[in-house]
Amino acid sequence: MSNDPGNPGSGGPDDDNPFKGTPFEQFFRGGLPGMGGLGGLGGPGGGGMPDLSALFGQIQAMMQPYDGPLNWDLALDLARKTVAQSPDPSVSQREKDAVADAVRLADHWLDDTTPFPSGVSTTAAWSRAEWLVNTLDVWKGLVEPIAEQTTRTMGEALPEEARAAAGPILGMLGKAVGAMLATQVGSGLGVLAGEVLGGSDIGLPLAPDGRAALLPANVAEFAEGLDVSADDVLLYLALREAAHQRLFAHVPWLREHLLGAVADYARGIQVSVENIQGRVEEQMRGLDPTNPESMQQLLDGGLFDIPQSPGQQAALSRLEITLALVEGWVDEVVGQATAERMPAAAKLQEAFRRRRASGGPAEQTFATLVGLELRPRRLRDASTLWGSLRTRQGIEGRDGVWTHPDLLPSAEDLDDPLGFREDAAAPEELSEADFDAELQRLLEGGVDGPDEPGDQPQPE
Repeated sequence: MSNDPGNPGSGGPDDDNPFKGTPFEQFFRGGLPGMGGLGGLGGPGGGGMPDLSALFGQIQAMMQPYDGPLNWDLALDLARKTVAQSPDPSVSQREKDAVADAVRLADHWLDDTTPFPSGVSTTAAWSRAEWLVNTLDVWKGLVEPIAEQTTRTMGEALPEEARAAAGPILGMLGKAVGAMLATQVGSGLGVLAGEVLGGSDIGLPLAPDGRAALLPANVAEFAEGLDVSADDVLLYLALREAAHQRLFAHVPWLREHLLGAVADYARGIQVSVENIQGRVEEQMRGLDPTNPESMQQLLDGGLFDIPQSPGQQAALSRLEITLALVEGWVDEVVGQATAERMPAAAKLQEAFRRRRASGGPAEQTFATLVGLELRPRRLRDASTLWGSLRTRQGIEGRDGVWTHPDLLPSAEDLDDPLGFREDAAAPEELSEADFDAELQRLLEGGVDGPDEPGDQPQPE
């Protein structure tokens, strides 16, 4: 019998390949460019099969059954393991009390800076693991539309006859894709848990409604090297958290506006068979099957980086601008609240801006999960825009812009933040006598509205 590896039944190494004819065939095939393949590796049995327990364990975990477009059990497990790589102490009662006191004082300070009343009903001090559990529902709403559309379009990209022939294979492929995406999401959330400072640190309302939450361990790390007292750092972060809570509590459309932009992005995902095949082949050639981190490297290499359609670009632009306006508004009202009370506030404000400019958790997370990279300059521009509007129209005029999404500044407005509504002036204030006169005139007008043309006052 010949030993021709390209001839089935010839006794070559491909005859013993249980994945022959599947996308996993390349894991076991030797001689690929840039990849030795398992057949060319040293080991027992003459053929050189190495110990694959790590790789098979990873694949087995990915193939566990799950509901929905993404394996959230796998994602959460990986996120927890990532968090566990560094100390994550339980929050003490003293830390919980300190957070509650800071949020109460912050809400008192904010009363003078915005007509929006407090949106805080409860406070919380979370460990990193607790942050994962308490924000998971919101992450599901953000990520699942993207995972679902990606999986669906991969199947729809095949010709109809190919879909009919593939049958159960497509279902298995969808589950595998959902599991692989879960590893990317879990890893990203685990890293993010080690960096976020509160429940709304990335501009989205991740915590349950009305709950102002901070992470004492991450706050302590953030405070290192700032040359600012720990109490000032905690109070400043409480101000930002309380300001986010006010905005999302009293602008009812804002939450859905942000999440809707992510859903619009997902609906625009388009996958072509040629694009996927090319990416798979490119990534698989550079894959070392004996590396336990190989599947994660496959994702990091851009296997699922799909070119954005015009509709997706528009949705991401809307999301980017709205997030910048949220963060800019918070920056503005917190600046007003601390101007006369906290000398260290300017230093803390600049530290936050540098954190964003250097690629903080918001930029990294959205780049990983939805392909969005926030432009750092947008935060400064948005803060400048809100401050300029306040000086001309007061805090009521500034915050009145949040009445409807159509009133929000655009990307062009952020390019010229001082020019937004530049003709708008503060509303004229009526004296008490003028107010009484206007009220009397209104009452004398009755409830029937203005006179019709030709109506004449009748004599008594």
